[in-house]
Amino acid sequence: MKKDKKQALLDSALCLFVEQGFHGTSTASIAKKAGVATGTLFHHFASKEALLNYLFVTIKQEFANNITTALSISADIAGGVKKEAQLLWQLAIDWALLNPIKQRFFLQYSLSADISSETRHQAMNVILDFVVILIEKGQRQGILADFPIALMLENCHGQYFAAIRYFTEHPQWGNDATQRKASFELFWRSMEAQ
Repeated sequence: MKKDKKQALLDSALCLFVEQGFHGTSTASIAKKAGVATGTLFHHFASKEALLNYLFVTIKQEFANNITTALSISADIAGGVKKEAQLLWQLAIDWALLNPIKQRFFLQYSLSADISSETRHQAMNVILDFVVILIEKGQRQGILADFPIALMLENCHGQYFAAIRYFTEHPQWGNDATQRKASFELFWRSMEAQ
């Protein structure tokens, strides 16, 4: 039962944070939408900030699990680092298009000061470690630019959010093969060795 209440709180917080913003959402409104007492929220989360950070990590983990599951199914992909990156890119766009509210949450909060640096580090370096591994592999092979990994990750992050914002604002292009390929090529050119 506790898990159900906790999930109800997370689901409610997600909707309200996206609709009203973090500062425009009260803990009482989250609890009310979840159908629980406000005290129940504080039983699961020490503060609204703790709830936001937990939600961020939880959704980022869901995203990563979805991607890594699909990647493992295609583990024997031929074509090297670029093909792996292209598959990862397309899977990430698919996830975003299938999960619009969660993606809007990421667009709103990924650069927010309300997300702690510890949470951001966990999301970028631990949960998305498969991206780090792919970048390091590409750098060892001389395919990707030899810039610091942290900077490369931030570039990946920014490029991905730019593409997702484009596709969510123009949903008719979200499944257009030419547009999707172009989005990857823009991303790849920003990462490849010269």
